[in-house]
Formats: sequence, C-alpha cells, structure tokens
Amino acid sequence: MNKLILGLVAFFGVHSISLLAVDWRNRIAQRLGTRTWQGIYSIASLLGFFLLVSGYRATRATAALLYVSPAWCRYIAVVLMLPAFTLALASVLPGRIKARVRHPLLLATMLWALAHLLTNGSVTDVLLFGTFLAWSVAVRISLDRRPGRPALGFSGSAANDAIAVIAGIALYVAFLLGLHAWWIGVPILGA
Repeated sequence: MNKLILGLVAFFGVHSISLLAVDWRNRIAQRLGTRTWQGIYSIASLLGFFLLVSGYRATRATAALLYVSPAWCRYIAVVLMLPAFTLALASVLPGRIKARVRHPLLLATMLWALAHLLTNGSVTDVLLFGTFLAWSVAVRISLDRRPGRPALGFSGSAANDAIAVIAGIALYVAFLLGLHAWWIGVPILGA
C-alpha cells in the first residue's frame, strides 16, 4: 500500500504544480529552460506512474473491501468507458471534439475513474480511482480560473475527429473482448 500511496503523491504532486504553483513552475521552467523542465517533469511523472501501477497491482488482491456495487453498475461502467477512449484520443488529435470539449483528456479521466469506482470497492480501488477523479475535477475547475496557455500541435481537422472516434471504438472493443483481461488481469465480460 505504501508504494501505491507514494506513487499517487509523486504522480499527482508533479501534475498539480500547475494547479497549485503556476508562477513557481514558470520561474523554474524559465531558469532551467523549457526542455530541461519538461524532461524533469516527464521523468518524475513516469516514476510516479510506475510506482502507482506497481503498488496497485501488489495490493489490489488483498485490499479490504469498502463496498460491493450492485450488478447493474457494471453496465453503466461499460457505457461510460465508450466515450472515454475517444476523448482520450481526441486530446492528442486536434479537431472539433477537442475544441468543443476543451479538455477531453480530463473528461476521459473522469469517466474512466467514475466507471471504475462504480464497479470496484476495495480500499486500493478507492484510493487509485478516487484520487484520479478528485484530481481531474479539481483541475477542470481550476482551468476556468487561470490564464490559458497556447495550444501545441497541429491545427485541427475533421480527419482527426474520425480517427479519434474510429480508433476509440476499436480500442473499446479490444478492451471488451480481452485486452483488459490480458493487460489488467480482470475480464470485463463474463466472470
């Protein structure tokens, strides 16, 4: 459990710098240089992510159960995950989806976390998915209150939207049909 908590603190600590200390972040990035700052940020994020994933895997089977969801919650979770894949892809494929939703990765993260909280009630699950949900909501609220940063990447296109939708549905189907069971160890359909 300590590894999971350390991973959550490291991952969300780094990702919360813009939320809590944007001026400090800007000063450090200017002093170190943008590339150096991005490198440090990326390494710290990856280390935190590795710790939270490995900590989750190590504790999920033995964690105390806080609640058991009704069976129908699985259906809601399956429905919530369909747009999550498309939104996550739209966050890196500029188009109308990204422009309309504004922060599609945050919305995808909220849907993903909520879907998993509906179906998983152990202490480990609530720590992992609850932290992702709370952080995503807090960041979404804060984005309305801070100055925007210039968008990076290519100009949007309808082709990017089509790619996000088609690839999102393909990933969704792959996860339903066994990728989730193979990668995460938990089947979505069936047992």
